[in-house]
Amino acid sequence: MSVRNSPDRQASVRRDTRETQIGVELNLDGSGVARFATGLPFLEHMLEQVARHGLIDLAVEAKGDTHIDPHHTVEDIGITLGQAFDRALGDKRGIARYGHAYVPLDEALSRVVLDCSGRPALEWFVEFPRARVAEFDVDLFREFFQGFVNHARVTLHVDGLRGRNTHHIAETVFKAFGRALRMAVAPDPRAAGTLPSTKGVL
Repeated sequence: MSVRNSPDRQASVRRDTRETQIGVELNLDGSGVARFATGLPFLEHMLEQVARHGLIDLAVEAKGDTHIDPHHTVEDIGITLGQAFDRALGDKRGIARYGHAYVPLDEALSRVVLDCSGRPALEWFVEFPRARVAEFDVDLFREFFQGFVNHARVTLHVDGLRGRNTHHIAETVFKAFGRALRMAVAPDPRAAGTLPSTKGVL
């Protein structure tokens, strides 16, 4: 794995294994520009929501053993995105730290709550009425988020509050995730240069 850091809340991470080759470029202070080449169009559609609603510039390139199953590729994209997020965020001084969002889409409503805590934890309460959208297995979304939180070192609660349409439910989750990220990483003007923790470390 190679990592490039910069002090301006950007990161580039490359992760190569025998199963996948993933590259992620991330700018937390972007304008929502997204570029993808993963071979997984529905996942790309979801990641575009994160970029647009989180105002994060995001590029993801991925090759993997999708002839077997997309599982490794989806999970490893989550891992590499988490690594890039952690690098771009730096020492977390002066950020809001916490973020939350409710997002509706027609009949669907989801809530995402995020803490840049330094402690990886995922609480996932999302049920999908059907197993697939097009050819994509929606169970893999949990694997994506588990990979992300493990390497971004965040606490993430995701609740699908209601919905009948699987596409709508998934889209509200990813839009809410983008909005919660945007809130959590935003500079707090009242806490410039200070760490948002009584422990003195995150």
